[in-house]
Amino acid sequence: MTEQRTGLATFDALPDEAAYQAVLGCCSSPGFARLLVAGRPYPSVEALLDAADATLTGLPDSELELALAGHPRIGERPRSATSAREQAGVAGAGDAVRAALDEGNRAYEARFGHIYLVCASGKSAEELLALLTARLRNDPETERRVMRTELMKINRIRLRALLAERS
Repeated sequence: MTEQRTGLATFDALPDEAAYQAVLGCCSSPGFARLLVAGRPYPSVEALLDAADATLTGLPDSELELALAGHPRIGERPRSATSAREQAGVAGAGDAVRAALDEGNRAYEARFGHIYLVCASGKSAEELLALLTARLRNDPETERRVMRTELMKINRIRLRALLAERS
């Protein structure tokens, strides 16, 4: 945790544009990044993470769409090393599971109008498919809340990693 506190001090001291770009690498919503940077300095790592949650909760749908746009579909070729690490459990999946994920992704997008977003870290392809299948049964309002919660989890993981990199 000392490493993250050191990283927090470094993050708080960054010029605004550098901090903005760093946060944008964690969450591709410009509004999220601007608001999180504007809240500096943070008294603790937890305060930063809590601010990130509160900021995400208050984002309008247009900014949420931009946040989702920064994530590849589960099972798709990751766009970054971060996404590749997060979706490592899918890397060794068989063709049948990959095909089911692809089909499930398409059904999810048709039902809810956005990509299936889940905090994939530490989950196997089969677990991600089971979660997808279960979430397809949600009503749109429930699924919107679940998706925001998953995005919060991802943002927390990525922000912690950002702070660790800066220490």
